[in-house]
Amino acid sequence: ENLSEEFAEAARQLKKEAPRIQFGKIDVTDQHDLRKEFNIQQFPTVKFFVDGSRKDPIDCKGVREASTFITWVKRRTGPSTVLINSTAQAEDMINAEDLAVIGFFKELHDDSVDVFCETARDVPEMPFGMTTSEEVCANYGIQKSTLVVFKKVGSRTDVASFVSQTSVKIFDVPVESHILLFAPKNSQTFNATYENYKSAAVEFRGKIMFVLVDTNETRNGRVFEYFRITQADVPAVRILNLTRDAKYKMPADEVTVENLRHFCQSYLDGKAKLHLSSEEIPDDWDKLPVKVLVGKNFNRIVFNETMTVFVMFYAPWSDECTKLLPVWDKLGEEYESRKDIIIAKIDVTANDILSITLDRYPFFRLFPVGPDYQVVAYAGEHTLKAFSEFLEEQSKTKAETREKVGVGSTH
Repeated sequence: ENLSEEFAEAARQLKKEAPRIQFGKIDVTDQHDLRKEFNIQQFPTVKFFVDGSRKDPIDCKGVREASTFITWVKRRTGPSTVLINSTAQAEDMINAEDLAVIGFFKELHDDSVDVFCETARDVPEMPFGMTTSEEVCANYGIQKSTLVVFKKVGSRTDVASFVSQTSVKIFDVPVESHILLFAPKNSQTFNATYENYKSAAVEFRGKIMFVLVDTNETRNGRVFEYFRITQADVPAVRILNLTRDAKYKMPADEVTVENLRHFCQSYLDGKAKLHLSSEEIPDDWDKLPVKVLVGKNFNRIVFNETMTVFVMFYAPWSDECTKLLPVWDKLGEEYESRKDIIIAKIDVTANDILSITLDRYPFFRLFPVGPDYQVVAYAGEHTLKAFSEFLEEQSKTKAETREKVGVGSTH
């Protein structure tokens, strides 16, 4: 209903600005031929028909607000990016929104410019600009053709949650799969490695987006952490599926065109193996009131039939997590004597957990006692009192449910 209202608002605004663009809606509940013709798989679906043709309409995916609809349509019917001619103009764009994308190019007649403009059409949530100005490039220390995402940061940048939270915002384009090459630009082998990478990129254009991460750039530190990359690993290649937040590691060490081609194709064919990381189980994981979980012992501890397990998912470099860990320790002390409850924590930057959808750090999940694998998300305040009240309430609810089942099954 909300999407329908936003769609109608966009239609009202564009009627004044661009009267030749027509908006319409149709209930296809019983229109089976139409659903089949336009491959309607889910509702609502928005499609853009160009020049009165029924053939190959453009899907408008992920757009949910009137202002974004308007930008999406404008970028489809006119320029998709703003041409930046001065540093002041660039600064205005960067400061106007939380995120801004600027492409720095040597010339505008280039294949990479076409790809940049095509991407801009599909990401209406963010301003896109491009420039060939030497003054602007020099101001930002840009020497080669580069795409830069500028993000406003209050204090520290929380990249892992930045990646997961804004993945829809930044990468809501037809390409949900990204391959990342981690390599130092100043190494002797970089040019050869990068040429191989670019060659493979041409073969998979439109299917996988190729990204370079310079491992000498300190600002990329959080990205290495998110992908568990160390200096000993580089050059390294990973694929990230943004929809499933799934990571894949290229099995071969050498970054050759053949190895890249094989890795990308096996991923697209669904044959690539998920790359799951886990720390080793600490010897003293269960010695303190708050139990320490890692990838290797997570499922065994949380999915058991005799204990309720309350878990804090944290990132050690997050200020918010650091402040909350002592509160979590106190909660552990409070429930240390309870034989039916475990208070636990897991560092999600070092351990991949398939059964849990990542959220902004820190986040909390309760795994109730019982044979059915249930997960309850905690959405309350981050205080000792609130955690405790939630735990008591959940334990009571579960006990009452078990009592009812027990009563109902006696004859």
